[in-house]
Amino acid sequence: MSDSILIVDDDADLLKSVGDYFERLGYEVWREGTGESALEAYKVHRPEVVILDVKLPGVDGIQVLEELRRQDAAVLLMTGYGDIATAVRAMQLGAENFLVKPVEMPLLAAAAARALDKVRLKRHNALLVARQAPGGNGGDDILGVSGAMRDLARQVALLAGSDRTTVLITGESGTGKGWVARLIHRLSARRDAPFVDVNCAGLSATFLDSELFGHEKGAFTDAKELKQGLFEVADRGSLFLDEIAELAAELQPKVLKALEDKSFRRLGGTRELVVDVRLIAATNHDIAEAVRTGRFREDLYYRLNVIPLHLPPLRERTRDDRLALLKRLFADLRAELPESPADISSEALERLLAHPWPGNIREMRNVLERALIVGRGAERLGPEHLTAEFGRRAGEPLASVQTVSLEEVERRHIEKTLRRHRGNRTRAAEELGISRATLINKIKAYALDV
Repeated sequence: MSDSILIVDDDADLLKSVGDYFERLGYEVWREGTGESALEAYKVHRPEVVILDVKLPGVDGIQVLEELRRQDAAVLLMTGYGDIATAVRAMQLGAENFLVKPVEMPLLAAAAARALDKVRLKRHNALLVARQAPGGNGGDDILGVSGAMRDLARQVALLAGSDRTTVLITGESGTGKGWVARLIHRLSARRDAPFVDVNCAGLSATFLDSELFGHEKGAFTDAKELKQGLFEVADRGSLFLDEIAELAAELQPKVLKALEDKSFRRLGGTRELVVDVRLIAATNHDIAEAVRTGRFREDLYYRLNVIPLHLPPLRERTRDDRLALLKRLFADLRAELPESPADISSEALERLLAHPWPGNIREMRNVLERALIVGRGAERLGPEHLTAEFGRRAGEPLASVQTVSLEEVERRHIEKTLRRHRGNRTRAAEELGISRATLINKIKAYALDV
């Protein structure tokens, strides 16, 4: 991906000459002549560096600078006037540099390169923070240790650095698509803004329309008050649409418009709302086949599929990748479950590694969580703490800690899952593999207060 730059100046000749110069240096260049159009261009393209003239028609450069700095942009300011007060004001607002026209091109390029270095350093620091967080492991092996998974991790880092690009993540259910979406957001310049997710599967078109785009008071019978949609909530952040292939046909044009124009109307509304949202979509279906059969719009598919990421199922990952994932999940779960075993026996580990994991990472996490609950108080997690599908050798005794009833194991597991999803019953039921109605009945049966 090329480094990118936005040049803003009302002098058309200067705009062309400076833009052509940076294109020869290998930059991707956008040119704008007014402050208003510059702000819109920044929302759409998210360039790494902005070169901004102070004297602009309409919204002046200082006002544009203030708005761009609120979006954490790296800005170089130019002016034809040697105004010290303006320079001081610009630096106080966070401009990277203040240059007086006429500016020599090599000097301008050097200032842009320094600003770009600072941008890269911020991203590198964000990557280090993410790798040190729960689930991170300190290197390019954040997704795995094999060459294929390291390449995938590097692609994730590149995507995070280009936070204006739409991402489509594909892979079987449970392969970690939601986790990767959050990782991309956390590594991007949008990390301090909201990450909002919604599952498109099983939701009616009207309900999902209201969820995504909001509604005006009185838009329908139960619309007692105005409601913001998730596109508004995610402004300047990331919106993750899971199971995008299940998006209702009547909503697909509206999502496409929001992607292309950065604007939409609330349900029942007439006013166009403009937002700056990076869309990350995911599906476990063959979305290209849905396009061929007419169930999914071709233009929306191509708009989403700018840079696809495919997460392979666990059965296709190397033994070392599965081992690294087991260790990471084990460490994460131990931090949440006091008095759980501090280690895994070699025999239990072998059985876990040999399992085909049809439910992928979600199944692996659930199996480990149950085993740690059953093995509470033991020094090491052994084969006796695993479920029957992992098998026991003839004559191998059950651990004394298995006197915990299956009902108690289920109660604890449901409670933990609900807490992980902050009480969201729909998402908890999906992870547990049961219907929402069944989950509600179990919450009542176990008198859970979540």
